[in-house]
Amino acid sequence: MMKKKKELIAQKDPKSPVSEVFRTLRTNIQFMSTNKKLQTLLITSTFPDEGKSLVASNLAITFAQAGNKVILIDADMRKGRQFKIFDVLPKPGLSNYLSGIDVQNPNDINISEYVQKTNVENLLIMTAGNIPPNPSELLVSPQMTRLLEDLKEVCDIIIIDGTPCELVTDSVILSRIVDSTVIITAHKETKRDSLARVIKSIKNVGGNIAGVVVNKTPVSGKEYNEKYYYYLSNNSLSKTNSSNSLKTKESDINRNNLQEHRKDSIKNEDLEVPKFIKNKDINNI
Repeated sequence: MMKKKKELIAQKDPKSPVSEVFRTLRTNIQFMSTNKKLQTLLITSTFPDEGKSLVASNLAITFAQAGNKVILIDADMRKGRQFKIFDVLPKPGLSNYLSGIDVQNPNDINISEYVQKTNVENLLIMTAGNIPPNPSELLVSPQMTRLLEDLKEVCDIIIIDGTPCELVTDSVILSRIVDSTVIITAHKETKRDSLARVIKSIKNVGGNIAGVVVNKTPVSGKEYNEKYYYYLSNNSLSKTNSSNSLKTKESDINRNNLQEHRKDSIKNEDLEVPKFIKNKDINNI
């Protein structure tokens, strides 16, 4: 049985204020995608240690808890952490699938061999896999686009944990082929100039930015296992169409939570088996 890591707040303590923040984030993302069904969401940041992987994992859990069929992809093939967070095998994963070096026929790859179950119902994970010599080239390959299109047949939403944009171009590349991107920043850590560069880079390649999340906002007089709550500013998921949008106001998210329009229902359905999965049932992973 999976050891519950402290990062998996939405699973470990679903009634906590922090878990409510992640549910609010999920709701805000859904409301912002009314014109087009959101199926692929990239989570990135400016630099490491801003909480990108924590937000990606807990957001994936809240989508799954609401009855959505979710696949979490760790696209940080240089320093992926999701296998540690969910306590699953580190490989095979995304790099192994995209490179196809461990299969005899690259045109006949069985995706189910690269996806693992978590003990969160409705949530599957594809880890980063082995560290390849050419992560950026793998992400820009036709195999990556085909992977996302194939996975759309079997799940409601794909959440991708990308790399920090100020270090490498991987997430900027991915932003071109996903429906939307959320940028994670850290309270009093992320530099405004760095955030501006990331936003500009994503927009320059035609990526769609849903907004910015302010992470690690301190809450006076309260503690939740650690020094900081992982509070997210209610103004975080705002459109970033001008430089003024970078001046994010930090406020108590509980005061401005959106009331969800329907009661979440937990479905007990397994992921359906799409046509592209051959020789092995994904439900038996």
